[in-house]
Amino acid sequence: MKNEKLKHRMASKKIRLVDASGNPVANRQVTLKQTNHQFLFGSGLFDVIQVANGLGSPERLAVLEDRLQKFLDIFNFATLPFYWGRFEPERGKPQTKMLQAAARWLTERNVVVKGHPLCWHTVTAPWLLELSNEEILRVQLERIEREVTDFKGLVDMWDVINEVVIMPIFDKYDNGITRICKELGRVRIIKETFAKAREANPGAILLLNDFNTSINYEILIDGCLNAGVEIDAIGIQSHQHQGYWGREKLEEVLERFSVFGLPIHFTENTLTSGHLMPPEIEDLNDYQIPEWPTTPEFEERQAREVEEMYTILFEHPLVEAITSWSFSDDGAWLGAPAGFLRKDNSPKPAYDVLKRLIKQEWNTTVDTTTDDNGSVSFEGFLGEYEVIVGDKKAHFKLDRESQFEQITV
Repeated sequence: MKNEKLKHRMASKKIRLVDASGNPVANRQVTLKQTNHQFLFGSGLFDVIQVANGLGSPERLAVLEDRLQKFLDIFNFATLPFYWGRFEPERGKPQTKMLQAAARWLTERNVVVKGHPLCWHTVTAPWLLELSNEEILRVQLERIEREVTDFKGLVDMWDVINEVVIMPIFDKYDNGITRICKELGRVRIIKETFAKAREANPGAILLLNDFNTSINYEILIDGCLNAGVEIDAIGIQSHQHQGYWGREKLEEVLERFSVFGLPIHFTENTLTSGHLMPPEIEDLNDYQIPEWPTTPEFEERQAREVEEMYTILFEHPLVEAITSWSFSDDGAWLGAPAGFLRKDNSPKPAYDVLKRLIKQEWNTTVDTTTDDNGSVSFEGFLGEYEVIVGDKKAHFKLDRESQFEQITV
């Protein structure tokens, strides 16, 4: 056992290797190599839309392709943007095919894709303001049914509704979603949107997502569960532009939201490698500056914080996914140097730290020999594996459901 705190991330399995005739592959050297994690490590990955659709100059696409390869080298999970105002700026003309191409590009490379979000008061469709509240609710639910249906099999995980704690009292500008949330109330709008998403794809993983980690979010989750809303996972945003939460706050948040017994996803994580945003800024969007550079000193700080935070989350039994919001500094939210890559695609120390953790320390490779019956037993991190015998390979999964498997090589 590499680490007692990671026991829940591991399992034991016995596999028996046979040839095409069913004879045991006895007394042979074999390698059991993990190729993918069950745990979801990922980032927001909006650049893939351009690559999958060939949008941009050959030079720009080459830069993005290099960036995506660095993503694939360590991550297995990506979030794609479904902001209604950008996805369907003109009513009846959604960018479905463009996003399907991006999702297909990822799934073909064994990346799990999440759509974000189906309902949100920000970046929502401006044309909703022309409709009555009754019509807004109807087209919102139709929108959910359309997207969840159109992307089934490509996107089977969704942030169904985003930032509902603030939704009915949001006052930065008028929008259709705040209007209907005021009228329906928080729990009812969540219940309606979740029910429609569940109906469209019963097998999908559906998240409630919020940046508000106060007791207000706990009360909202409790109210939803009491109202019969089937929440598959609790989404927690952790944009730390004003400084790393630290172990104490992180563990305190985990303890409070673990009360529900639901899986927890850290859906939007930010740790910068530049100066910190001033603490008096209440809405992070209000901090707009011309340049926010990354520096060697702060890159080392980012690497330390990434290592500690990811370790704490990976050790927690209810956490199933961590998404860094910006993979690269190029195009990062608010212009913050929040990526694992610099703008020129060169990896920061935080990238190297994560690669070491995900691909080495939290990864399993076993060299062993089969017995007279062609069997080997091993313990490893949950996920996908390949078994290599000479020049032959076969694939299998290590999970908690199956402790024995016969494999033909």
